[in-house]
Parts: sequence; C-alpha cells; structure tokens
Amino acid sequence: MKEPFVKVLLPEEYQQYLDWADEMFDKNVTPESPEGIELQVVLLLIKQYEDQNYPIPKPDPIDAIKSKMADLGLKNQYFVGKIGSKGYVSAILDKRKPLTLELAKLFHNELGIPADVLVS
Repeated sequence: MKEPFVKVLLPEEYQQYLDWADEMFDKNVTPESPEGIELQVVLLLIKQYEDQNYPIPKPDPIDAIKSKMADLGLKNQYFVGKIGSKGYVSAILDKRKPLTLELAKLFHNELGIPADVLVS
C-alpha cells in the first residue's frame, strides 16, 4: 500500500504561506475557484503548523465556569440548591473543593460549557 503524501511546513514556509493566504483574502477568491481550492489546502497546512508549534492550552475548568457566569450575569447564589449550600458553591468556585463529574455535568447543562473543558 502506498503511503499518503504528508507536507510538513518549515518555519520560513509557514510565513510565506501566511503572506500568500493574506493576499488571497484581499483578492476575495471564491472557494470553488482553483485559487480558492489551493487556499483551502494552504489554510489546512497553516492550521497544522500552528497546532504543532503554538498549542492553545485548555482553560482551567473553574475559570471557565466563572467566566461564563460573569458573561451571563450569574452570581454564586444561582447554584445554591442546585449544587448545595452557599458555602459549598463558594468552596467549589474557590477551588477548595474538587469539581466532580456530576458537578461538571451540571455546569455543562446550566452554562453550556463544553464537556471537554470541564473534565480537562
């Protein structure tokens, strides 16, 4: 069986592809055009290079919960009764108590935070 062709970008190629992609965006190429198809391939190569060389760490689960609560204008009191007492909710959000799988599921359902962020 023949091995698939895999292109790995070098740092100087990465910058050249970024510059070229920027030019293509300025030209407003259509996705169906030959340049548009080539741009899609180049963008995949750029993403692969960035994923390998500049990984974005997942956010801390508690920080994600607090951020989403702030976005929605929710206070700790919102979770009293759903999780437990005011002290218990505070202990979880202050990282003094662990975020259990059951609690992660509740925060996922209540706040819409992706499960992979909450269980990381």
